[in-house]
Amino acid sequence: MKQIGLKIKREWKFLSIFVICSLPSLFSMAQSNTPVLRIGIMADMQYADKADHGSRFYHNSLMKVDTAVDFFNRNKVDFSLILGDLVDEGPKDLPILLKHLSPLKKPTYCLLGNHDYVNVSKPDLLHTTFGMPAKYYAFTKGKWRFVFLNTNALSEYATTPNSADQHEWKTLVDSLQTSGRKNTQPWNGGVDRKQLKWLQNELAQARKNKAHVIVLTHHPLLPENGYETLNNREVLDILYQFPEVKLVLSGHHHKGNYVMANNIPFVTIEGMIETATSNAYGLLELYPKEIKIKGQGRLSSRVFKLSSK
Repeated sequence: MKQIGLKIKREWKFLSIFVICSLPSLFSMAQSNTPVLRIGIMADMQYADKADHGSRFYHNSLMKVDTAVDFFNRNKVDFSLILGDLVDEGPKDLPILLKHLSPLKKPTYCLLGNHDYVNVSKPDLLHTTFGMPAKYYAFTKGKWRFVFLNTNALSEYATTPNSADQHEWKTLVDSLQTSGRKNTQPWNGGVDRKQLKWLQNELAQARKNKAHVIVLTHHPLLPENGYETLNNREVLDILYQFPEVKLVLSGHHHKGNYVMANNIPFVTIEGMIETATSNAYGLLELYPKEIKIKGQGRLSSRVFKLSSK
C-alpha cells in the first residue's frame, strides 16, 4: 500500500510540473486567438431619399446599417470605420443616416467619398459636417497607426473654381489622358502634393515608433481598373518605402477587389448599397501575427499573415 501511495504521489508531482510548464504556452495560444483590436468596417451605403436605380436600393441602406450596427455592438468592436460615400447626393440626407448610426456604442471614424460632395458649396469644410477632425488625419490604437487619406483632394467636385488644387487636378488629368490611363473619370480623385508630404512624414514617424500602419482610402490604389485614385502610383511609391504598412483598405468600387503588391494587401470592400437585400459589412480583426477580415453578406472574408519585415 505504501508503494502504491508513493507511486500516486510521484505521478501527481509529475502532472503538476507538466501543467505548470504548459501554462506559458497555453497562455500564448490564448493570446494569439484573441484580437488586439476588433473593428467594424463598411463602405458605400449611399443612402438617399429617392427611387431605386438599377442595382442600387437607396432606402434599403438604412435597414442594412441597422443590421451592421447591431452586429458591431454585439461583437463589442473597439471602433468602426466607414470608407466613404455615406450618402448618394451630398449632406442633405446625412442627418437621417447619422440617426441610424447613433446606436453604435463605440466611436466611428470615416472618410469622404465622391458622392458625399454632391451639391456642396464649400468642399474644404465638408469634413466638419461628417464629424471628421480634418480632410485627412491619423490616430494610434496600441501598436497600430491608422492613416486616413483624402483621395478626393484633386478632383473637379471637391475643388473650388480657379483654385490651386483645381489647377493641380487639371494638370494631373491631362497627363493621365496623354499616357492612356483609364481612371480619369469624373467620379475619381487624387491626393494633393501637401498630403503626399504629410503621408511620407506619417510613415516615417510610424517607423520611429515601431508601429504597424493601416492606410484607409475611398478610391482604391490597386488594381488599376479605372476606379483607382488618379495619382495612385505616386502614393504607392511612398507606401512601398515602408514595410510598416500592413494593409490598405478602400471602398468606392462596389464589387470589391483584392491585390497583393510589394507584400502589402490592397483590399477594396464591397459596397453596401448594391442589391435589394444582400448586405455588406464585417469585422477587421488585428492579431499579433495576422490580420483577419470577417465578412458578412457580400463582404469577402480574408486572412493575411503579418510580415516580419
